[in-house]
Amino acid sequence: MRDKPVYLNPFTFAFPITAVVSLLHRVSGAILFFLIPIILSTLASILYYSFDISVTCKITIWILLSALVYHLLAGIRHLIMDSGYAESKYQARITSFLVLFMAILFSLLIGYRLC
Repeated sequence: MRDKPVYLNPFTFAFPITAVVSLLHRVSGAILFFLIPIILSTLASILYYSFDISVTCKITIWILLSALVYHLLAGIRHLIMDSGYAESKYQARITSFLVLFMAILFSLLIGYRLC
């Protein structure tokens, strides 16, 4: 006899920090991909029309730049690890925390500059 299927809630798992950084790297890449049409249309309209930037546009720019900075930092981390450096579990955890800390810091600085 089979047991009943078990419902697994992915939000109850405690993922390691390295998995969180890798997942967020993929999410930031998807955000950048889907924001490409908005970026191009905004750049085109800025070139032809002069206007004040609205709050919605500032938030979109902040999301875009934050995703771009995070994606860049996590990508550099992955390239370094692919080169054979910082591959141990301890070093991977340290670089994961470093990427998250730097991304949050840069995101706050970008938000401060946009306001």
